[in-house]
Amino acid sequence: QRCKDRLNSLAISVMNQWPGVKLRVTEGWDEDGHHSEESLHYEGRAVDITTSDRDRNKYGMLARLAVEAGFDWVYYESKAHIHCSVKSEHSAAAKTGGCFPGRALATLEDGARTPLWALRPGQRVLAMDGAGRPTYSDFLAFLDKEPRALTSFHVIETREPPRRLALTPTHLLFVAENASAPAARFRPTFASRVRPGHFVLVAVGGGGLQPAEVVGVQNRRDVGAYAPLTRHGTLVVDGMVASCFALVQEQHLAQLAFWPLRLYHSLVGWPGAQGDGVHWYSGLLYRLGRLLLPPDSFHPLGVPWAES
Repeated sequence: QRCKDRLNSLAISVMNQWPGVKLRVTEGWDEDGHHSEESLHYEGRAVDITTSDRDRNKYGMLARLAVEAGFDWVYYESKAHIHCSVKSEHSAAAKTGGCFPGRALATLEDGARTPLWALRPGQRVLAMDGAGRPTYSDFLAFLDKEPRALTSFHVIETREPPRRLALTPTHLLFVAENASAPAARFRPTFASRVRPGHFVLVAVGGGGLQPAEVVGVQNRRDVGAYAPLTRHGTLVVDGMVASCFALVQEQHLAQLAFWPLRLYHSLVGWPGAQGDGVHWYSGLLYRLGRLLLPPDSFHPLGVPWAES
């Protein structure tokens, strides 16, 4: 499943890099026994790829795009194709929870913009309420905080107005099929499933929200990963409305599940400096969810740290 997700990301990158050219998979699952006994082709974790025009001059860039898409191993197996493979779900080195880059910007109540890494509990940031209206919401804590982690992000780009948001593939973004949908009807959708032609919500002058068409989806790696939690379970990052949640495509369920943590902060106030890593409450909820919810409730990437 990780291989399929990386392939989908790579296909988008190929179309963006060379308009009119598509990703071509020459071999995936090996049913004929053409590979060695140890080959990952027998486990569905390896693919051989080219571009649809079979232009070998593009293969160097194709290999680079495959690395950026998150494949764990990429090399020229022959002059005819590039070989790509991924580690198993449980040995994946990259953590795949829901985060933004630390240098992404949130908007404070006074209109100033601050990088996510600099947020402090009690600050109020621009967000969206349950009715789809802009509001300022208390920042409570980081559900995950990894200042030095090398992380793969999806970059969602709009043109009118121009916005660019980087977030991990498992993170939720509010999406609609057309611009006429009211903000409250935009559905929480995994970032990995957002495509050009979809509509997202962006912040505009005066603090309002409006739909904007997605014109591009790219992949990039960056250092640092932060997952802020607000009282409303949403926030505006780099001018685009996003959820605070990931992994499960149920915004209301996630918001309800974090009610005890919001109550704790209401009663006790703001704790001291938060350490790095996954918030203990997030880890607990994920493990409980794995026990109580159907497997298909979760993003295919899952979270390796929570299953070890």
